[in-house]
Amino acid sequence: MRFQFLALALPAVGIASSVAIGVVSVPKATAQIPFLPQLQAPSSVSNYSDNRVVSGWIYLDGRRLFQIAASRTNFPERSEDIQKKLDKIGQNYFQSPPKTAVKVEVRKVNELPVIYVNDQYLMTVTSEDAGLRQVDISTSANQVAESLQEDLQEAKQERQTQSLINQGKIAAGTGVAMVIMSLGLYGWQRRSQKDSDSVNPVASQLPRGLINSPISPAANQPITTQLNQQQKKHLQEVKRRLFQLSQAGIWGGGSFFILGLFPYTRGFQVGILNAFQFPLRLGIVCLGIYVAIRLTYALIDRFASTLISSGAFLTPESSARLQLRVSTFSGVTKSITTAIWVGVGFLLALVSLGIDIVPLLAGASLVGVALSLASQNLIKDAINGFLIILEDQYALGDVISVGDVGGLVENLNLRMTQVRDSEGRLITIPNSEIKVVANLSSRWSRADLTVPIAYQADTEEALKLIATVAFEMNQEMQWQRQILEPPQVLGIDQFGDRGLIIRVWIKTQPLKQWDVAREFRRRLKVALDQAGISISVPQQAIWVNDEQLLNFQGNGKSHQE
Repeated sequence: MRFQFLALALPAVGIASSVAIGVVSVPKATAQIPFLPQLQAPSSVSNYSDNRVVSGWIYLDGRRLFQIAASRTNFPERSEDIQKKLDKIGQNYFQSPPKTAVKVEVRKVNELPVIYVNDQYLMTVTSEDAGLRQVDISTSANQVAESLQEDLQEAKQERQTQSLINQGKIAAGTGVAMVIMSLGLYGWQRRSQKDSDSVNPVASQLPRGLINSPISPAANQPITTQLNQQQKKHLQEVKRRLFQLSQAGIWGGGSFFILGLFPYTRGFQVGILNAFQFPLRLGIVCLGIYVAIRLTYALIDRFASTLISSGAFLTPESSARLQLRVSTFSGVTKSITTAIWVGVGFLLALVSLGIDIVPLLAGASLVGVALSLASQNLIKDAINGFLIILEDQYALGDVISVGDVGGLVENLNLRMTQVRDSEGRLITIPNSEIKVVANLSSRWSRADLTVPIAYQADTEEALKLIATVAFEMNQEMQWQRQILEPPQVLGIDQFGDRGLIIRVWIKTQPLKQWDVAREFRRRLKVALDQAGISISVPQQAIWVNDEQLLNFQGNGKSHQE
């Protein structure tokens, strides 16, 4: 168990390291790519008036330089104008000789500070810009000028040949590290898979959907073994997903890091972040919920296995019934936890998209009242389904009869019950419609047999022969495991048109009454034939009055004369 959780932790470490490579270690970027569209970060909005003030970033080589602010109607035009001017200034400066210095000045025009770069107008600092930094206008302008001075010089330096060569070496080393980490993770995954296959070689050779199916070899194993196999299956699925995510994190994070090494490709980082910001958040939420669901399944199986292994409720007589109940409780609990996790994932997805869920939670009560009024039948189904499971009226694998339908219970949850009848039809019954149910396999079953014997047969000999066949069948090892008690020959049950009806009761294991009854009928037919006792068939005797028959014959003769 510790090894399994250690194996789960290692892919998570790989994911964290890849994210750190791609995000934390991104170097500073310092020049804008001319052909890359300018992508703005989400703006902060003030909602105090209709003329709202919004803010956004100005970029250089995909790196945020400084923030500007303006009214909502004027901000797009102002942001685009400043960004275009900065791009043009940067291109002119980068094409100048290597030792050319950049000149950033703050001038006063109409009592407002104006920033010039190499005698080219860039922007006018406004009170809204200063409000973002919580300083006065002059101080805000000086801060922007200092940032421009440093970043433009650094961007020009990074475009030199020697700097590009050094960054290329770092990119090559990063690529080699990505290959080594990916191969190491792949080798660890293969070893983990081999270890799990060696622990359970039978299950590893079966298809995924067949491991827990009714026809799989696991169906004949102890219930604790089945639960442990299910637990390992869920943990293996979690490890497989984490390994896949680790590989994606290594290659995605490494590629993202390499893009940030060169000033000509750093702008792609902004494009990737803005293009995949929301899909990446949703993907992380979905993957986290999926892993949480799988781990919850494993914990449920672990708890059920521990409960059974403790022997608190396990007895030889109730082992089969306990298996059915545990399977039912496990399935229902997993469905409930899945619904809870899906709801949590939905709320987290809304939060990741920047949607305020507080109003949604506040209105959830009203929605709940409306749904309760509109879905009363669903509520009845859930309540009745809970009582069915709690009272153990029936469980998965039982054979039940509800009204005019019946069959093997294949699916049971809080809303409905699905049974498969003898013709293979899957019948769905809402739990609220189940008023009276007959369980044909609860704890034990009974084969109720009626044997018709002819009236002319020796009754005592027939009863002894039936008892002998039942006793011999009960002594055989194959049928002794299925027959719980010695068969009871109750005697002559009734006089019918088919003869004397002799009733026989055989108490069997659940769902074994039909197998036992078929074999008993076969043996009894052979024994009756050997003893010369015939099985009666439906018959009818017609009695005719002799006086009426003579009168009828006399009338016939007189007509002939």
